[in-house]
Amino acid sequence: MPKIYLVNMDFSEFSIEQEMAARAGIELGYSQERSAASTIANCQDADGIVTSYGVFDRALFEALPGLKVVSRTGVGFDSIDVPAATDYGVAVCTAPGYANEVVSDHAISMALGVLRRTNELDADIRAGIWDFARRRPLGQCYGRTFGIVGMGAIGRACARKAAGLGFRVVCWSRSLVPGRRTPEGCECLEFDELLRQSDVISVHTALTPDTHHLFDADALAKMKQTAVLVNTARGAVIDTEALADALMRDKLWGAALDVFEEEPVSIDHPIFKAPHTLFSAHAAYWSEESGVELRTRTMQSAIDVVLGRKPADCLNPSVLN
Repeated sequence: MPKIYLVNMDFSEFSIEQEMAARAGIELGYSQERSAASTIANCQDADGIVTSYGVFDRALFEALPGLKVVSRTGVGFDSIDVPAATDYGVAVCTAPGYANEVVSDHAISMALGVLRRTNELDADIRAGIWDFARRRPLGQCYGRTFGIVGMGAIGRACARKAAGLGFRVVCWSRSLVPGRRTPEGCECLEFDELLRQSDVISVHTALTPDTHHLFDADALAKMKQTAVLVNTARGAVIDTEALADALMRDKLWGAALDVFEEEPVSIDHPIFKAPHTLFSAHAAYWSEESGVELRTRTMQSAIDVVLGRKPADCLNPSVLN
């Protein structure tokens, strides 16, 4: 009987995966350790692996010759060496698009939370303080410019929602030509020009060597002092220590982070001493509805490959030929 392992998953129960495996005639195994070495030790008989946070390097693919597929519960694949997987004939699958709406919802809500200082006003009321003026300035959407960095599916969804709230929306992406407009009507700018014009910047770009610390001290210094920075993409796109420094020196209106350079982030990180901030624990991708879709699609991809079928979403389809 083929066997699929669930490796370092982000869920507390596996009823969806268990039911799907049973229907497909596949045995499930479990390994909740993250390292490649642990996966090698625990998954020697794996035909497929479904993972949230497992690390998959070249040594792993060499050590698991029976492995046919790694299917990740997410859109990104930072922890998977895709070229190595391809060399060893292992399909790598993700679930693009499953969280477009909920991530863009989260980004917009975080931007509004910082603009309106809602978490700070809430904390005041809970402390017995009835005085909104002490939290000024309080901002609004209309009349402000919303900049989007990365115009993939999530960026486009965020653009649609920001425009609906009354923002003027501009964007930057490596694939877009400055001076033109997207099909949605968003003006494409040079990156530095987007920094200078935007009152809110929402980050939706992938993490690559080119985008690592894209928002460094120099980039942050080019932003308006009245700007808000929101990140629901990947933590390392922002130099978080530089961001904390800019906030401490009152060089930005505020910031909202759902992702961090190291997760879980240490409570001793200087960002937690910075004012006018809003945080969530890498939660933007999750709703009860999106969670079911994510788990179902990811498990189905693994089952399809193990049973000799083509999955819906594969990063290296050449291995399936």
